[in-house]
Amino acid sequence: MWDYTDKVKDHFLNPRNVGEIDSPSGIGEVGSLACGDALTLTFKLGDDGKIVDAKFKTFGCASAIASSSALTEMVKGLTLDEAEKLTNEDIAKYLGGLPKEKMHCSVMGREALEAAIANYRGVPIPMALGELVCECFGVTDLEIKRAIQESNLRTVEEVTNFTKAGGGCGKCEDKIEELLREVRKEAKEEIAIEEQPKRLTNIQKIKMIEEVLDREIRPALKKDGGDIELIDVDGDFVIVSLRGACVSCAKSQTTLKEYVEKKLREQVLDTLIVEEGKV
Repeated sequence: MWDYTDKVKDHFLNPRNVGEIDSPSGIGEVGSLACGDALTLTFKLGDDGKIVDAKFKTFGCASAIASSSALTEMVKGLTLDEAEKLTNEDIAKYLGGLPKEKMHCSVMGREALEAAIANYRGVPIPMALGELVCECFGVTDLEIKRAIQESNLRTVEEVTNFTKAGGGCGKCEDKIEELLREVRKEAKEEIAIEEQPKRLTNIQKIKMIEEVLDREIRPALKKDGGDIELIDVDGDFVIVSLRGACVSCAKSQTTLKEYVEKKLREQVLDTLIVEEGKV
């Protein structure tokens, strides 16, 4: 038996907004009786451009009914731009969580909302423009890729839990594996780009270095009667001059390397080299 939260049980036993709006602004239909889950979502826009009412009719399990009920409550009062930002994870979170095997129910709710908004705007459903991967449940590669990216999916089983793809005859499992590898490769490439060394102009470096000196380094040195002044920045070389008690301190070089240089590398650029200059 599935472990449902109290909120899921409440929305299943006492579903909100069941039915269909007369003359709706938008209508979205996803799934099919042949697939085991089907959902029709309708909504009405007010004069202020916000959703004033939303209703659903569904054929499915407790999670499908609860997810649909929750979605109709969540979208009320939102503009279409706000509503289309809702994810299946948002629906599941609203319900206090769903069993992993039932996450596809929240995905179906989101897709119905996207279909209804597309219907209102008179445009194709974005996810439907992809290549059909799972013939049993009519799931495209775009739907699978989005689920993998947004929910950090790593196995075919997880993809099936979220999209139902692969849950029928199983012929599409190789293609799902291929999509998993493709998305993971893209994610690794993005991380590699983000982790590349920062490229700062000399003016940016000077400004950031001065900020760290003023905020952390100079106050610490002044507590012991010392001070520090920035003389020049030449590429990765930061030339400074120690002042006050730091000038005659036997540990001045340790201060430069173990404190000043370390702080600047942590907060500005990890390739900086601090050297002392005399003025």
